[in-house]
Amino acid sequence: MSDKLYIFDTTLRDGEQVPGCQLNTVEKIQVARQLEALGVDVIEAGFPVSSPGDFNSVIEISKAVTWPTICALTRAVEKDIDVAAEALKYAKRGRIHTGIGTSPSHIKYKFNSTPEEIIERAVAAVKYAKRYVEDVEFYAEDAGRTDNEYLARVIEAVCKAGATVCNIPDTTGFRTPYEYGEKIKYLYEHVDAFAAGKAILSTHCHNDLGMATANTVAGVLNGARQVEVTINGIGERAGNTSLEEVAMIFKTHPDLGIQTNINTTKIYPTSRMVSSLMNMPVQPNKAVVGKNAFAHSSGIHQDGVLKNVSTYEIMDPKEVGIDDNAIVLTARSGRAALRHRLSVNGVELEGEKLDAIYQEFLKLADKKKEVTDDDILVLAGADRSASHNIKLDYLQVTTGKGVKSVASVGLLIGKEQFEAAASGNGPVDAAIRAVKTIIKREMILKEFTIQAISKGSDDMGKVHMQVEHDGRVYYGFGANTDIVTASVEAYIDCINKFK
Repeated sequence: MSDKLYIFDTTLRDGEQVPGCQLNTVEKIQVARQLEALGVDVIEAGFPVSSPGDFNSVIEISKAVTWPTICALTRAVEKDIDVAAEALKYAKRGRIHTGIGTSPSHIKYKFNSTPEEIIERAVAAVKYAKRYVEDVEFYAEDAGRTDNEYLARVIEAVCKAGATVCNIPDTTGFRTPYEYGEKIKYLYEHVDAFAAGKAILSTHCHNDLGMATANTVAGVLNGARQVEVTINGIGERAGNTSLEEVAMIFKTHPDLGIQTNINTTKIYPTSRMVSSLMNMPVQPNKAVVGKNAFAHSSGIHQDGVLKNVSTYEIMDPKEVGIDDNAIVLTARSGRAALRHRLSVNGVELEGEKLDAIYQEFLKLADKKKEVTDDDILVLAGADRSASHNIKLDYLQVTTGKGVKSVASVGLLIGKEQFEAAASGNGPVDAAIRAVKTIIKREMILKEFTIQAISKGSDDMGKVHMQVEHDGRVYYGFGANTDIVTASVEAYIDCINKFK
């Protein structure tokens, strides 16, 4: 059996079925190119017969990417297959993904049919698709609730008809890892095409009971060599198997001998892109790509990580495209974490001085969910405004609908005043461009977070930023009733920390 695991990404098909996550063709091309850079083997670009937009997207994605296989979904209907084939005409490597429901409920209630008729329709669909493409994938919808013996008969028949990949979906997310693994094992042992290398088994698991990733891994360990996944685990209802989870499971467990083409350093940027374009925030505790995936707030954990990251981290954040882990200061943080954050901000304290500040820190932490860098600098007696060499003197922004945002900025650097103006794609962008015009250094804005205003329009807006300069990441903070001003102050805060 081959140790190569093919990654089949269905973000643009199954993932896009989530209400409110629809993308236009330009956005789909953007995601598809990112998936190609990530190393995805197969991109399921859409369901062409479903709408003119989906049809056009499959065409344009086929033109836009080079080496991944472009897959189009169909029902076991000749018209669907005709339309899919037309949509794939520009694909360098095209695949038609056709299939039909095989569970008793689907056969009885969805198709008002019989098991034998379903096999006939499945075979006919595969044979019809083979007229257009060599690479035909068959899906047995609701395979998770299909009897193994009958499922093997269906799969045997479609393999003989020419199917190159057989997809075994746990459509409702019902099966346990043991059950799903046993199903894949049964098919591998009872359908000759898999052991002979004439076809491969594919997993397609849903997360209704939170077992999608576990089921997928169980499938791979029992003979599946393709996994159908989505970025961030998005998909219908509770979602699909997460690409990032599967990729990192096999990377962190090399003893399993499973290899993928995934460039894991592209995982986090891809996650952010999909989240932004689809307006689907990633839950903070999401494995691998969540905001808290590499964040430590417990004092015991922080102390361990600061001594050796392997104490509480099984992955290097850089492996998934994240610059570094995060030591988050809370009431549960210890002295080691406080000393570390002070050191990052240029304040070195030990002994009694650290102990004294730590006691004040605990009092503050009991009142706040998270203690910021600014908070601890005040506790340490470091007045930011006094110590900063660069200060914001004035800021004026012109913005609105139908006009280009323009910002004028005045900075005090030491005792000298500098001025600049710039335009941008929004007031914050314009203001930061103006600052960069004055501060002529190479720097990249890595993260920009605005704390939501909760009390009213006159409440303080808080901004956290991460800026990369000379290979190092610097953290900045700004607070103001005007969010643009807060953003500029956070940016300048980062610059003042450059070494």
